[in-house]
Amino acid sequence: MEYFRNAQGSLFKLSKGEFDLILDLIRDENPIPVEDHAIAYDKEDFLKEVYMSENRYDTLVAVLQNKKNIILQGPPGVGKTFAAKRLAYSMIGGKDDTLIEFVQFHQSYSYEDFMMGYKPVEDKFELKFGIFYRFCQRAANQPDKEFFFIIDEINRGNLSKIFGELLMLLERDYRGIKVTLAYNGMSFFVPKNLYIISMMNTADRSLAMIDYALRRRFSFFELEPGFDSDGFLRYQESLDDEILNELLLRVKELNKEISLDKSLGKGFCIGHSYFCGQNKCTEDWLESVVKFEILPMLSEYWFDDPNKLQRWESLLLGVFQ
Repeated sequence: MEYFRNAQGSLFKLSKGEFDLILDLIRDENPIPVEDHAIAYDKEDFLKEVYMSENRYDTLVAVLQNKKNIILQGPPGVGKTFAAKRLAYSMIGGKDDTLIEFVQFHQSYSYEDFMMGYKPVEDKFELKFGIFYRFCQRAANQPDKEFFFIIDEINRGNLSKIFGELLMLLERDYRGIKVTLAYNGMSFFVPKNLYIISMMNTADRSLAMIDYALRRRFSFFELEPGFDSDGFLRYQESLDDEILNELLLRVKELNKEISLDKSLGKGFCIGHSYFCGQNKCTEDWLESVVKFEILPMLSEYWFDDPNKLQRWESLLLGVFQ
């Protein structure tokens, strides 16, 4: 920080990082109310869109409210990302995206992206605040509202590197407790009104496992294929298509075999969302789903068992003959 003397006093030249920090301090002491203009969204809306039973939804909400942090885990196609945002909407009571932040982890994602770090600006380095730091400030400024931070593909990132000293602050019992950050020497806390919803794909064997230090800070909720849920059955009935009905019977049989496979398990089952989002069912669309989405995944599952792969390829494609 530079300062310049003149007859009226001193003028200060601030860097962008220093200016942002001062603004955060001002906002912390002077929260600005936000007008409530969101479209209403409640439990009933969630159950119409996400194929889950009411009991499962009630359990999911109770677990998140108690732990503050949750990981939705399950095979591809069960609607983890879709469910995460709608879970937030239902707990907020409306589709208010100002109370939600979304990020996707990857191998190159770092603490500097997530919290803060020095970044090159012209001929010098300036402190830049990351997405989670800024979101925590917003939540702290509006303690009467619930905020939701959604992390997609949480196990794709280097979690120890990304979270750093935040691990302790994520715990329910440490919410609202301030610590001094190494980067700027300022105090920081994770607000009590902030919830973290993360997603994890259980079928990708190339991804890292969640380490125990982070695991005990999160609850884990299994999302399963919802073919037999009331919502999906109503959707299936509305399409009224014999080929779809027969294909779904075979997919459910496929899921039974996947669940019993010692090298796979229920975390590798085929999800219902492959067959969702259509107002009209066509044979071309169904065949495309099987050929270009489901069969490539099965070829990865059973790369060492060509006979089993060929049998299921014949069973699934046989629906269209």
